[in-house]
Amino acid sequence: MTDAAAQAPTPTSSTAPAEDMVWESRGRRMVTIYLPLICFVIILLFPFYWMGITAFKPNAELYDYKTYNPFLIGSPTLDHIYKLLFQTAYPKWLMTTMGVAICSTFLSLLSSVLAAYAIQRLRFRGSQYVGLGIYLAYLVPPSILFIPLATTVYQLGLFDTPLALILTYPTFLVPFCTWLLIGYFKSIPYELEECALIDGATRLQILRRITLPLAVPGLISAGIFSFTLSWNEFIYSLAFIQSSEKKTVPVAILTELVSGDVYQWGSLMAGSLLGSLPVAIFYSFFVDYYVSSLTGAVKE
Repeated sequence: MTDAAAQAPTPTSSTAPAEDMVWESRGRRMVTIYLPLICFVIILLFPFYWMGITAFKPNAELYDYKTYNPFLIGSPTLDHIYKLLFQTAYPKWLMTTMGVAICSTFLSLLSSVLAAYAIQRLRFRGSQYVGLGIYLAYLVPPSILFIPLATTVYQLGLFDTPLALILTYPTFLVPFCTWLLIGYFKSIPYELEECALIDGATRLQILRRITLPLAVPGLISAGIFSFTLSWNEFIYSLAFIQSSEKKTVPVAILTELVSGDVYQWGSLMAGSLLGSLPVAIFYSFFVDYYVSSLTGAVKE
C-alpha cells in the first residue's frame, strides 16, 4: 500500500510541465507576434501623432524644445488651422484636389472595367499576354512618362488646367485597376454569363446586369486605389499646374507655405492633417471590401 502510494505521481510533478509549456508558449507568442506588432504600430502611427501635435502647438513650443516637451502639447491652439483656412487658398486647393481625384477615378474605373472584361471574358488569342503587358505598364515610373505627357499637355493647350491632371492620372491608374479587376472577374462563374447569352443578352447587358453587380467589392477596391493615388499624386501636379489657386493639396502646401528657407511648420502640418482626413474616412467605410478584393485578385 505504501509502495503504491509512493510510486503514484504527485499533482505537482504532473502539472509542472504543463505550466512550463503554457508560459513558454506565452513567452514565444509575445516575442514573435505581439512585440513586433507593437513596434510596427508605433513606427506606423508616430508620424501621424507628430503631425497632429505639431498642428496644434503654438510657435513658442515648436521652436523651444529646451523649455517645452517636444512630444506633448502645453497650450493647444487653433491658430495654424485658422491661418490655413482663412488666410490661404487651402479650401480652393482642397476642392480642386477632390474634383480631380473623383473625375480621374471615374474615368479610370470606366476604362479598367471594359479592358478587364474584354481580356478575361472574350477569350481572344493572346489575352493573357495583353493582361500581363497592361500590368507591366503600371511598373513604369511616372518620372519616365512625365516628358511625353508634358509635350502632349502643351500641344493640346491643357497646361495649367485641372483637365490636364484628370487626363494624365489614368496613365498610372488604369493598368493596376485593370489587373485587379481581371483577377476579380475570374472569381465570377462564367456559367452565369453563358445562360444570359443563351437567353439572347448582349455582352454589354451581361456586363451591366450580371457581372458588375457581382463585382462590387472589386470595383470599390479599385476605386479606393485610384482615389488615393490621385489625391496624393505630386509630380504631374507640380509640372502641369502653375497657378496658385489651381494647385492640388500635396503641391500647394509645399510650394505656398514655404518661403525660401522659412518653413511654416504649424500650417504645413495642419494642411497635411486636414488633407489626409478624406482618404482616411474613405478607407474606413470600405476597408473590408478592399481587403477581400485584393485577396481574390492575388489568388487568381
